[in-house]
Amino acid sequence: MPAPVRPRRRWRALVLTLVLIAALAGTAWFLVQRAKGPAAPPGRPGAPAGPAAFAAMASVTVGSARAQQGELPVLIDALGTVTPPVTATLVPQVSGVLTEVLFTEGQSVKKGQVLARIDPRSYEQALAQAKSQTARDVAQLAAARVTLSRYQELWKQDSIARQTLDTQAALVQQLDAAVLADRASERTAQLNLDYTTLRAPIDGTIGLRTVDPGNLVSSGTSTGIATITQVRPIDVVFSVPQDRVPDVRAAQRQGALPVAALDRARSATLAEGRFLTLDNQVTAATGTVRAKARFANADGALFPNQFVNARLQLGSQSGVLVPVTAVRTGPQGDYVYVIDEEQVARMRPVVRGMATVDRVLITQGLQAGEQVVTEGGDRVKDGGKVQLAGQAGAARRGPGEGGRAAGGPRAGASQPADGASRAGRGAAPVGAPAASAPASAAAQ
Repeated sequence: MPAPVRPRRRWRALVLTLVLIAALAGTAWFLVQRAKGPAAPPGRPGAPAGPAAFAAMASVTVGSARAQQGELPVLIDALGTVTPPVTATLVPQVSGVLTEVLFTEGQSVKKGQVLARIDPRSYEQALAQAKSQTARDVAQLAAARVTLSRYQELWKQDSIARQTLDTQAALVQQLDAAVLADRASERTAQLNLDYTTLRAPIDGTIGLRTVDPGNLVSSGTSTGIATITQVRPIDVVFSVPQDRVPDVRAAQRQGALPVAALDRARSATLAEGRFLTLDNQVTAATGTVRAKARFANADGALFPNQFVNARLQLGSQSGVLVPVTAVRTGPQGDYVYVIDEEQVARMRPVVRGMATVDRVLITQGLQAGEQVVTEGGDRVKDGGKVQLAGQAGAARRGPGEGGRAAGGPRAGASQPADGASRAGRGAAPVGAPAASAPASAAAQ
């Protein structure tokens, strides 16, 4: 009959569900106990027992480092832009047809080098006309001066009127002024003729050409024929926070300050130069002051308008140095965990100074040679027992296996089958002191 079958199926499904839940709970408990650390099975030779086993399970494995006395460079890192010291646009100063282009794009040019020519014929004619006008006025001036000399002799003999002499003297002055104007026009015509030959105004590298030969160029254009930029030496412009301006000025009074230009990832140094100067005002929008550094750029590693990371070194500061990961911040300020000789971590307030990417300077609260926690500090409690990362494997293997690791297998000692796997799981993590594991194994 189908009626009794349904309760059996429901009962079986309920039993299977309870069994599955129990299996999941057991698996979770096993994983939690395994994460806390593998415990030696009862009866295993060398397994810790009693209070020693409890202390080993209660300790926290951490990474550590020794505080060292040293010097930390005082640096200012900022994003900078490579800027040429001088940039000149090759703009024609007279209008005409561009007949010749005598440079190659990307070529290094010298100041005064001929780069292009404009058709000079119309300006040659203007110069010839100015010269002829000058010659005519010079001849008239000479004739007027001769006449004036005669009138002066006749005036002395009382043979002419005073008005005639004055009129001739005024004519001489008028022609003299005309000659001066003609000579100015002649020099202007000569200048325009010289402008038909375009020369490099500075030393540098010329860019791409914007006008081809045969085109009409004008003196009113703003783009010009090409642009010349000075790349040796070259400058880098970057910003310094306004709070660091007194430090920069004080360090600058001590001597030249080195500046390094780094790539985008700050992994490679492109060039090294020296600090030039600060701007004369603070940028109100950003609260920074623009600064400039100069680089020789002999190899051309820096390119105009390139973005680089500028690193300005203001000197160095001596003190106690620890890894950056050792310093933590709490409600009462900065602190570190100091490990004493009994491997107990003590929280100690410190005062931090300058810092780099990997090290920080401790000005108060720590002495050189003291051991501090660098990894795993979030699990450490003040006054709690800690275990160095290199000692974890030795503590799990026990004294018997520790002796074999140091001096080889001992006579009469048995080795469990899972010893190799447990030793592999107890290896020291990356970053632990190299001397910790052998010392701990010998101690145990």
